[in-house]
Amino acid sequence: MASRSEEPLLDDFLDYARVEKGLAPLTVAAYARDLRQFADLLKKKKRTPAEARRSDVRDFLDQLYANAVDGRSVARKLSALRHFYRFLLLDRHVASDPTLNIESPKQWKIMPKALTQEELGMMLAGPARNLDRKLATALAARDVAMLEMFYGGALRVSELVGVGLEDLKVDLGYVLVRGKGDKERMVPLGRAAQQAIAAYLKDGRPALLGSSSLVSRSSAAKPGEKRETRNDKPADRNSPYLFIARGGRRLTRQRVWQMVRAAAAPTGRKVSPHMLRHSCATHMVEGGADLRTVQTILGHADIATTQIYTHVALDRLRQVYRKHPRAKARPRVAAAKGKR
Repeated sequence: MASRSEEPLLDDFLDYARVEKGLAPLTVAAYARDLRQFADLLKKKKRTPAEARRSDVRDFLDQLYANAVDGRSVARKLSALRHFYRFLLLDRHVASDPTLNIESPKQWKIMPKALTQEELGMMLAGPARNLDRKLATALAARDVAMLEMFYGGALRVSELVGVGLEDLKVDLGYVLVRGKGDKERMVPLGRAAQQAIAAYLKDGRPALLGSSSLVSRSSAAKPGEKRETRNDKPADRNSPYLFIARGGRRLTRQRVWQMVRAAAAPTGRKVSPHMLRHSCATHMVEGGADLRTVQTILGHADIATTQIYTHVALDRLRQVYRKHPRAKARPRVAAAKGKR
């Protein structure tokens, strides 16, 4: 077997993940970062990935823990290594898998954070904007619709910015979403989300399509306030996407994060888009939804990932179990009176 440098091996694997496995660009980019981080450790030992040993993988994991990397991130990096070495085994670049029999670290040591209904209400009120009234109204309508879809449909950021007009079926109450690995799933939309999206489509989106991509000096944000930023992509007056920036430009992930953070300011918490997804799943489980349904809505490939949300429903489960006849204390048998 001819020896090769690590770069061709990494590149071959990333091409395989991208083309043959059909993984999302963000997933491939995460794999690339994780594998190059491991390759850097091997360089210090004067070894290539094809020459890696099990002790190297353990050293890599120990280094991550020493740098206070959380268990979920460590598990993700180990998963990347496992996929990489399975690929190398199939192509006969290695004779053995150095990740074999290495136990995965416990994931979700820190449970996903969820928002309360009161906090969600504060966010949906919408942040104040120092822009001209028509534009501010359009942006507020868009942001509320996005927040409702985030929370109501448990979407990821990449899924939300990728929703097209043709994917939306407001009258039928669902939206077609493309998730990880370009897998499609239908996500139901509640009445609140339907109403917010309908209001945005009626007035907000047309106003954004017709607005200038530049902010006039008189309408510029005040110091310390985040405003709608422009990107370098040309405006599209006939954008196929549901949620757009001014001038029809496509929304960036960074802009969505900024919007969520700004909307969460009244709560006093640092809220991420993923927290809205967690909140949706948490509230569904608390409301009695079965895990299979929650798994389908969230687009989890493995129901074990969905099971992390069961911790929030322990109180409810206890209440339900108390109705079980064997959960109640058995009545004491009255002592027989008298002697035989």
